[in-house]
Amino acid sequence: QVQLVESGGGLVQAGGSLRLSCAASGRSTTNYAMGWFRRAPGKEREFVAAINWSGRRTDYADSVKDRFTISRDDAKNTIYLQMSTLKPEDTAVYSCAASRAATAVLEEAYNYWGQGTQVTVSS
Repeated sequence: QVQLVESGGGLVQAGGSLRLSCAASGRSTTNYAMGWFRRAPGKEREFVAAINWSGRRTDYADSVKDRFTISRDDAKNTIYLQMSTLKPEDTAVYSCAASRAATAVLEEAYNYWGQGTQVTVSS
């Protein structure tokens, strides 16, 4: 089992930045693909970013490309989401997820989920 705990959310003005962290415990996620998803009020959960097991491949939703950066620190069993130039439409609960696959983009490929952290961007 893998337990995931997100942190770093909060309230920020449009144009600002935040860095989310996701700490894994229970077992090493070194060989897992990791991802970030978000759910805005009244909307379905959507893919944000993913990083493969080696860290050499990253994928992003078009809506966050060039503004968000996903990274991983396997020594700390932690992944990050650096968010810049935030927009009000980025407001959502952000959740991290772990997949036993080496690379994973689709939500169905993820096996473990965190509870999420709220990000609110004011205009």
